[in-house]
Amino acid sequence: MNPTLRQMRAFVALAKTGNFTLAAQYMHVTQSALSGLIKELEQTLGVRVVDRSTRRIALTDTGNELYPLFSQMIDDLDRALANIADQAQLRKGIVRVAVPQLMACTLLPQVIAAWRQRYPDIGINLSDSPVEAVTTRVLSGETDFGIGPERDAVPQLEARELMEMPFEAVVPPDHPLAARDRLTWGDLAPYPLITLRGQFTERLLADMSDSQRDVTLKPAHEVTYMTTALAMVASGLGITICMPYAAPLVRLHGLRMLPLDAPVLKRRFFVYTREQRSLSPAAAAFIAFLFDWVGAAGDPAAGDPAAGDPAAGAPATADPAMRCGDASDAAGGPR
Repeated sequence: MNPTLRQMRAFVALAKTGNFTLAAQYMHVTQSALSGLIKELEQTLGVRVVDRSTRRIALTDTGNELYPLFSQMIDDLDRALANIADQAQLRKGIVRVAVPQLMACTLLPQVIAAWRQRYPDIGINLSDSPVEAVTTRVLSGETDFGIGPERDAVPQLEARELMEMPFEAVVPPDHPLAARDRLTWGDLAPYPLITLRGQFTERLLADMSDSQRDVTLKPAHEVTYMTTALAMVASGLGITICMPYAAPLVRLHGLRMLPLDAPVLKRRFFVYTREQRSLSPAAAAFIAFLFDWVGAAGDPAAGDPAAGDPAAGAPATADPAMRCGDASDAAGGPR
C-alpha cells in the first residue's frame, strides 16, 4: 500500500477545491486524468476516499482522515524542495570555515566582503582558530572546510593547495634594519627573535639548518598568536617573521615589513576538507570563489582587481602584499 506523490497531490487538490474541474486546473491535467489518479489512489488503499455525485463531491470518513495528513506531508516536502533549490541556486545557505587567527583578521575579511557582493544571502561562519585546531574543526564536522599551512598528512582529510607565500621580516620603524630594502636571514641573527610555538618554529628552524648551516636563529620569545608577536615588536622587544598577508596588521602597528633573501623560504597554504564527504553548494561555491580571488589578487599581470567588477573576484581593497606565488615544495606556516 504505497500511494504515489502524484496521487496524493490529486486527492489534496480535489479536497481543497471540492470540484473535479477546478482540481484538474490546479494540477494542470485533464479532468479525466485527475479522475484516474483518484481511482488509482482508492485502488491502492482499498477504500473510497471520495463520494461522487453529479453536482458535488464529498470526502468519505477515510478521506477526511487522510486529507490533513497528505496535505501536511506535501507542504513539508514542497518547503524542503524549495529550500534545497534555493541552496543549489545559491540563494540561501551558510558556509562554515576555520582559519588561523591571523588570517581571520587580515585576508579572510577581504574575501568575505567580495563574496557578499555577489552572494548577499549566503552567510559565512568564520571560526578563527589556533593553527593546529583548524584541521581538528574540519574533522569534527564543526566546519565545512579549513584553510591553513601545510601539515603532516592526516587520515580522512583532503588537502588542496591554495597559495604559496615567502617569509618576511617585521621590524620597528626605528630599528637598525628598517632602512634596508631587503634582508638576509643572517641579518636577523644578532637581534631578539619573537616567533610562534609549535610547527611554525620547528619547520622554520629545520629549513634554516638545511639551507643556511652557517646561520643560527634562536628565538628569544615564543608566543601562540602572531598578533601577540607583532604587539611585542611594536613595544621594542625584538623582531619577528610572518607571511605577507599580515601586512594590514603590520601597518596598523606602525611596523616595517621587509623581504627575506638568501634563501627565499616559502610556505604553502591548503584548503582542507573531509575525505569522501560532499560539500554543500554554498561551501563548494565559496571554495571556488576563494581560489579565483587568490588568483586575481596574486597575478601581477591581471592588473588592479579593483578596476573590474567588484562582484567578479578580488575586492577593491585587495593589497599587493597578498599576492601569492607558484607552487613549490615547502611546508609550515603562521598561526
